[in-house]
Amino acid sequence: MKLTDYTDYSLRVLIYVAVHPDELVTIQHIADAFDIPKNHLVKVVQHLGQVGYLQTIRGRSGGIRLGRPAADINIGEVIRGTEPDFGMVECFQADNRCVITRACGLKGVLHEALQAYFAVLDGYTLADIVQKPASLHRMLEQPMRIAKSGGGPGAPAR
Repeated sequence: MKLTDYTDYSLRVLIYVAVHPDELVTIQHIADAFDIPKNHLVKVVQHLGQVGYLQTIRGRSGGIRLGRPAADINIGEVIRGTEPDFGMVECFQADNRCVITRACGLKGVLHEALQAYFAVLDGYTLADIVQKPASLHRMLEQPMRIAKSGGGPGAPAR
């Protein structure tokens, strides 16, 4: 199963904010750290704020931070709330036209697999994902240092 970019970005935003617990971060900081266009993150942050995962503070000195403790943000819940569809095959859809659906066992098998997938995800929180915040923090800041210095792969030698 492949998650949408929206869900991927939602998880990355939550990870970034969780790694910076004592500061307000901006969407631009997150965009720079992950090399994602800022406009892709605006809707993500708005949605995460509406459902309470983030607290958004407007204004000149505003930014975002977690809206609840990382230990209270369940990964399975986040994915269910950001993925538009878990219908892996046609027979999961309301407008199913597959001619073998009534006799085929595939739908049941895939449903069972999906339940197992969520059982695993439901066992983890954002706190579990960011167990090494110092390492994550260093890695997230690296792209910004490279960009500011003008270095990085493919950059001309000075």
